[in-house]
Amino acid sequence: MKTTTLLATSASLTALLAAGSASAQSAELIEAAKAEGMLTTIALPHDWCGYGDIIAAFKAKYPEITVNELNPDAGSADEIEAVKANQNNKGPQAPDVLDVGLSFGPSAQAENLLQPHKVAVWDQIPDGLKDPEGHWVGAYYGVMGFVVNKDMVENVPQDWADLLKPEYAGMVALAGDPRASNQAILGVLAAGMAMGGAAGQEAGEKGLDFFKQLNDAGNFVPVIGKAGTLAQGTTPIIIAWDYNGLNWGKGLNGNPPVEVVIPKSAALAGVYVQAVSAYAPQPNAGKLWMEHIFSDEGQLGYIKGGCQTARFTELVEAGKVPQDVLDAMPPADAYANAYFPTVAEVEANNAAVTGGWDATVGANVE
Repeated sequence: MKTTTLLATSASLTALLAAGSASAQSAELIEAAKAEGMLTTIALPHDWCGYGDIIAAFKAKYPEITVNELNPDAGSADEIEAVKANQNNKGPQAPDVLDVGLSFGPSAQAENLLQPHKVAVWDQIPDGLKDPEGHWVGAYYGVMGFVVNKDMVENVPQDWADLLKPEYAGMVALAGDPRASNQAILGVLAAGMAMGGAAGQEAGEKGLDFFKQLNDAGNFVPVIGKAGTLAQGTTPIIIAWDYNGLNWGKGLNGNPPVEVVIPKSAALAGVYVQAVSAYAPQPNAGKLWMEHIFSDEGQLGYIKGGCQTARFTELVEAGKVPQDVLDAMPPADAYANAYFPTVAEVEANNAAVTGGWDATVGANVE
C-alpha cells in the first residue's frame, strides 16, 4: 500500500482530492439497497463530525432503508471486534459499515474484514487516503486539541507542557480509552511528539511517559471525556479532535462557555477512513452509504460538523459552504503546522500505546 505524509492546510489535502460533484448513484445500487431495507452503522455519535445530520439526510433520501445504529460511543478497535464477532451473524448486531482511524483500515483489510467499493469520486482521491482496490477510503480529518470548560478553568492551557501545571489538578482527560479508542491513542501520540519524539514508536513511548507524569501529578482524570462530563465539570479539559470540541460547545449553547485550543508545539492531524464490512448483512446499503458520505450532501454534513473533508476546497470554491459555517471553523492558520502521520507511524504508535499504557500509566480509563 502506498502512503504519503500529507501537508497540513485544508488546501493541501483537499486540493489533491478536488473533484466534480459525485455522479448520481446507479439505479441498480439504489434498488438493491432498498430491497435489503436496512443499514447497520456503528460508532457514529450524532455530535461527531456532523453525523447526526448526515444520518438524517440519508434517511430522508432513502426512507425505504431503516438505519440501525449500534454503540455510538464505541472506539475503532471495538468496531473491528464487532465485525469479527459477527462474521456468521446476519442479524442486526452485525455492522455493515465502519468509520475508523487511519491505521485500522489497512489492519482490518489484512485480516480480510473489508470488501472493496470504489465511490464515484474515486479517481480524485490520492493514494495515501485509499486502498488501491477500494477496501477503505478517507473522508474527513481534524486536529488534536484541548477542549476547555471556561467556567472551571481560569487560565486556558495553550500547550502540552501547560497540562502538567498544578493548577490543572484533577482536570485533564482523554476522549476515549487509550487501549481501544483511535482518538485517545493519537492523543498520546500528539503529547509524545510535543515532548520531542519522532512520530511512531518513539512518540508513543514519550507520550506514555507524559501521561505517567500527568497521572502521578494528579492532573489526569481516568474518565472518558465527552460533552456531558465537560459540562458537569468532571473533565474540564479534554484532549480531543477539534471538531468534537466545536460540536460539544455548540450543543451546550454557551453553558458552560467552551474554548478549543490547538496546541502550539505539536498539532497532530488525524484522518478517519470508511469501509464496508466483508460480512455486511446489507452490503448494497453499505455501498450506498459510502456514496452518500462522499456526495456533496455528505461532505457538507461533515463540514457543518466542523471537519476538514475530502472535497472541502472544491465545495468552498463552488460557493456551496455557507459563510457562517466557515466562520465557525478554526482559522486556517490553526492547521498551518499540523502533521499528518503516515500509516506506518500510526501503526507503530498504536502498538506502543495499547501495549504499554497499563504498565507505564496504570490508569483504567472508563
